[in-house]
Amino acid sequence: MTTTTKPLHTFHIPVMGLAYTIDSPIRVAKYGISSVISIIDDDLIEKMNAFYSTKFNLPYQEITQKIQDYRAERITSYLNLVDKIVKDKFENFKNELAESKLALENYIAMLPNKSEIKLGLQHLIDEGVAFKDNIKSFLENNLIAGEIDVNIMTKVDKDNFIKDEQLSTEFNDAHASLRGFANSSLTSSVVLSAGMNPRLYSYFENFDVFFPDFENKLNKKIILKVSDFRSAMIQGNFLAKKGLWVSEYRIESGLNCGGHAFATEGHLLGPILEEFKQKKDQLIQSAHELMVKALGQKGKHVPEHPLELKITVQGGVGTAAEHNFLLDYYQVDSVGWGSPFLLVPEATSVDKETRKLLAKAKEEDLYLSHISPLGIPFNTLKGTTNELLKLKRIQESNAGSSCPKKFLALSKEYGAKGICSASKKFQDLKLEELDSKKETLTVEMFENAKTKITEKSCLCVGLANASYLENDMKIKGQAQGVVICPGPNMAYFDQEVSLSKMVQHIYGNADVLTTTNRPNMFVKELTMYIDYLKNEIKGVSEEITAGQIKKWNAFKKNLGEGIDYYRTLFSTTISSENDKNQYLLTFYKEELLSVKIPEMEVV
Repeated sequence: MTTTTKPLHTFHIPVMGLAYTIDSPIRVAKYGISSVISIIDDDLIEKMNAFYSTKFNLPYQEITQKIQDYRAERITSYLNLVDKIVKDKFENFKNELAESKLALENYIAMLPNKSEIKLGLQHLIDEGVAFKDNIKSFLENNLIAGEIDVNIMTKVDKDNFIKDEQLSTEFNDAHASLRGFANSSLTSSVVLSAGMNPRLYSYFENFDVFFPDFENKLNKKIILKVSDFRSAMIQGNFLAKKGLWVSEYRIESGLNCGGHAFATEGHLLGPILEEFKQKKDQLIQSAHELMVKALGQKGKHVPEHPLELKITVQGGVGTAAEHNFLLDYYQVDSVGWGSPFLLVPEATSVDKETRKLLAKAKEEDLYLSHISPLGIPFNTLKGTTNELLKLKRIQESNAGSSCPKKFLALSKEYGAKGICSASKKFQDLKLEELDSKKETLTVEMFENAKTKITEKSCLCVGLANASYLENDMKIKGQAQGVVICPGPNMAYFDQEVSLSKMVQHIYGNADVLTTTNRPNMFVKELTMYIDYLKNEIKGVSEEITAGQIKKWNAFKKNLGEGIDYYRTLFSTTISSENDKNQYLLTFYKEELLSVKIPEMEVV
């Protein structure tokens, strides 16, 4: 019997924050579930390395900041540890399944209904002969652990210094993170998010593990998180010209997602998926031709045929019907389920207080904020400890963070070393500048400007604190509380859930939703885009330019075309919700038409 390499599951757990999936592979990979670790925060990674080395009685050697390449070495060390723990847990799990019929039945209940492995295991149980030996052989030949993938946010790539001396580019944050992954024992993928970073993309050429070997296999793969086909084509071809293959395009909803929201120009998820479905071969052939040429020039092995390319999707999915529709209609390879897993203690690292807050969250508690120092809209939750502590500091005229980690110290406005807009240093300077203009501004203008300065949150600390709290680790420095960044879909999940039940919910064998008024994921995203357009128009405080008007008109046109696409889609596919969705589409089309785009005044 040949060993399968096909994933056991049709879903994956995307990266969430800095801490929420920092150890998810240790928790879920043995079940065949793939998940993604953020490798930006080397300080958190070092502490998790110490924590898990102690927990599993494995040797640990602290990597201090005195070591020249400490950032990359910390990441490599932790990923190697996770790799070892996952492999050990996976072997133990297979033995447990072979020994215990109850454990095996519970595992079978977690597998997709159409899974050949599920049917095969059930058949062996039903046969009931030579149970242990037959099961053990079947498990060895068919089970695989979930992927231990990593995420690098390409924009988090600040220059680093020793005193006043700037280090070379390879010691930039994202570059060092990539090196840490490349040097690890993992055979998995790096997910690149937040858009193109040509300097970082070029750095991949330094590592042979990203090029195909003589068996046309990739030791380490590249996944690009994208929000439209054009971006995928541009980035994929850029890498292909360097001999690098993108193994997966991970399409994420522009707004109906967790974390940073990269709004498209009004292009909705359904039409975007349709374009990928229609043009996948174009994506493959274009990249293959460019890669072959580049590999030939480099004198490296040249694959005769294109390598495997997957299309996956994530953002706002919440029911088995939606999950299956994405798989069947758009022929995607996997569907990402993020925010709902924040309510699964077996899968994600979240402190108890924050998990309770998530379970209680309603639609109005989840909003697109401007708290990120990156200046990119950021999905977040009202009532977090971070929000309360930040407001307290503002009221005490002590706004801003002490900025201990400096991962987002990207503004060069006040010097080459960079400074974070959430830091006290930055906000003090900005508030001082604002005070000097106070007499020229109305009270409302002054307060609005002040809010824009002080609303930024320290994400570096806030997005990591949940792991420290969950694992009873000491948190040093200024109290920042917890920042959490669920997608709007979180509003419809209101209870802590076991891993088994959540997985069964995904496959339609259980239901963890207690609400009956959850909108279709496509309709929900549409409403968010209409609101986004309205807020963009309403939020302009300066003189409106011809460029803005052109952008808004294109945005509105694309939304209108998206609604027409969904009308056709819902009329040609079978679902009990189609009549309701058609009614909502008619309503939102009228709402969109009522959105007035300003016109240029003729002088």
